[in-house]
Amino acid sequence: MLKTVLILLYYCHLQARVVRRPPTVICYICGREYGTTSISIHEPQCLKKWHQENDMLPKRLRRPEPKKPEVNPIQAKGFYDLDALNEAAWISAQNQLVPCDICGRTFLPDRLIVHQKSCKPKPAT
Repeated sequence: MLKTVLILLYYCHLQARVVRRPPTVICYICGREYGTTSISIHEPQCLKKWHQENDMLPKRLRRPEPKKPEVNPIQAKGFYDLDALNEAAWISAQNQLVPCDICGRTFLPDRLIVHQKSCKPKPAT
């Protein structure tokens, strides 16, 4: 009986353990999460894609190139505050969104064009 209780406690302990995710960094251009090593590979490719897509947009929807947010190290050792870096990157990515002239919702410019084809003004009540 005691052995069964101990085995059950052990399995409950294993299930209660929290699995930690590896740290991720948010891309300041697209707002997606990437691993700390792959973000340096992703960002130049994402910026190149951003330029290609931005150049294809109508002039009124073109945006200035997004700037990488600068976050100062928080310790003398030079470590970055990952939460502050991700917050700044998320804000930068959200600033890339353009509001719809009709309903006010925000979209990436290429998606705004698609949205505006079906967006109708709300009828006055």
